[in-house]
Amino acid sequence: MSAFRMYLRVVSESLQPEQISARLETEPDEATAIGSRRRPQSPPRAHTTWIRHAPAPDGPGRPEDVEPVILAWGPQFATALGQLASSGDAEISLVIVQKLTDPEDPQQKGIWLSAPLLSWLTKAGASLDIDQYVYVGDDD
Repeated sequence: MSAFRMYLRVVSESLQPEQISARLETEPDEATAIGSRRRPQSPPRAHTTWIRHAPAPDGPGRPEDVEPVILAWGPQFATALGQLASSGDAEISLVIVQKLTDPEDPQQKGIWLSAPLLSWLTKAGASLDIDQYVYVGDDD
């Protein structure tokens, strides 16, 4: 079975993670700050990345299994994200990552998003970023 992961990503070239959290009135699951470094020899980051994970209730699942988690974040959170996006201080995106290992498995085909989730994303001013990784063939 393929593994899908979904998370909300906020990227800003002017705000630090604490400022984003204050404007959204919630904390991230992970964040990197402007000026921080991945390693000491790495150049300083030019932007903040603020992430909130959307885990499937029963482990890796299809995107439609994760939708209730995102919708449960509520309309107030979507509105706060939309205000942040419309201010021009940040870009918001919902990221779906798919690892495809068996193209014949029907659970690995297609990505379906409901009208309520699309409405939530619109209110949040969020784009959709789909990353697909295909692993087929011999492991040798």
